[in-house]
Amino acid sequence: MPLFNWTVKSASVLHQGGVIAPDERLPWPQTAVMGMQHVIAMFGATVLAPILMGFDPNLAILMSGIGTLIFFVITGGKVPSYLGSSFAFIGVVIAATGYAGKGLNPNIGVALGGIIACGAAYTAIGLLVQVVGTNWIEKLMPPVVTGAVVAVIGLNLASVPIKNMAASNFDSWMQAVTFVCVALVAVFTRGMVQRLLILVGLIVATAVYAVLTNGLGLGKALDVSNLLNAAWLGAPGFAAPVFEPKAMLMIVPVAIILVAENLGHLKAVSAMTGKNMDPYMGRAFIGDGIATMVSASAGGTGVTTYAENIGVMAATKIYSTALFLVAALLAVVLGFSPKFGAIIAAIPLPVMGGVSIVVFGLIAVAGARIWVQNKVDFADNKNLLVAAITLILGTGDFTLKFGGFALGGIGTATFGAILLHALLNRKR
Repeated sequence: MPLFNWTVKSASVLHQGGVIAPDERLPWPQTAVMGMQHVIAMFGATVLAPILMGFDPNLAILMSGIGTLIFFVITGGKVPSYLGSSFAFIGVVIAATGYAGKGLNPNIGVALGGIIACGAAYTAIGLLVQVVGTNWIEKLMPPVVTGAVVAVIGLNLASVPIKNMAASNFDSWMQAVTFVCVALVAVFTRGMVQRLLILVGLIVATAVYAVLTNGLGLGKALDVSNLLNAAWLGAPGFAAPVFEPKAMLMIVPVAIILVAENLGHLKAVSAMTGKNMDPYMGRAFIGDGIATMVSASAGGTGVTTYAENIGVMAATKIYSTALFLVAALLAVVLGFSPKFGAIIAAIPLPVMGGVSIVVFGLIAVAGARIWVQNKVDFADNKNLLVAAITLILGTGDFTLKFGGFALGGIGTATFGAILLHALLNRKR
């Protein structure tokens, strides 16, 4: 389809429980609201990743929008995907820059040079796929592997909301209230409200939190002072890259993890929509690689296709690429608005934790869905062991160190799944 040529579906499709395909869209008002939900879904992680590396969060939001627009154009508007800050860079960036974990990273330029080199390697892999096809990727990463990798992304993140986003017993209960709110919206509502289950559940849970804390004094009160004082417009902090060979060699291998994440995304979308995304694999890799290079050139983080948005698509059954065009444009605007960042920052941490539990769970289920859709045979010991070992490596955050390079749970699970499948497949 041409870039802006979607088949328009009536909003009544929502009330009938219908699916909106990638080449379809709802009327623009509903599309705009759904696009905002995708911005909310990716916002927490897209802001958290740069904070952990000492990058400017507002710039990360801006570059995520620009990166998504680049991806949209290069894939011809055919692949529903949002590109947000990649967590795969956190460990290597901290190691390469010696970041102390607080404030802006004083050696950010060194990290940016390495991220650009990684994006170039990623783009080269995409060009190779365009030239020689996808068969070699399919052999390395069949459905049993891609399903496990997608599931691991959700499972690996599971400890974040449970261990880091609930400081008290009250916070834990608020997380439970939040995911129950989302579940109630998902099951007992219809139409547009049901498709906005993440956003509506978050708003309801925040209102409950305000009543219990500000009203009844049961927990940390909801603080909106920063929101009221934040400026509506403000430029983010741009930075220039520095190309240091040691840092580049340390960061470049992350390209393989990005390939696995993007491949898993495409497989998950194929499983959910019934549409084969393999023909766009090379272009998706190229789009992601170029977006990473452009982002780092301005001082932003490396970007990747976002699992959180897969979770939203799985829940809403709306896969229209128009949503991601809207979300990208919103992110570009919001990147210049400290006020919006303050709105997100004002959302209580346990409420965001409850929403994260839902979204990360949906990601894990999307991986299982790849197995179901492709009829993966777990009576075959090869498939059984590849999936079992991969899930535990990723969920337990099994880490291997190679000098100054640390390969965390998602990385070890990804490479482990690929290598173990190749080894066990030699019997055939």
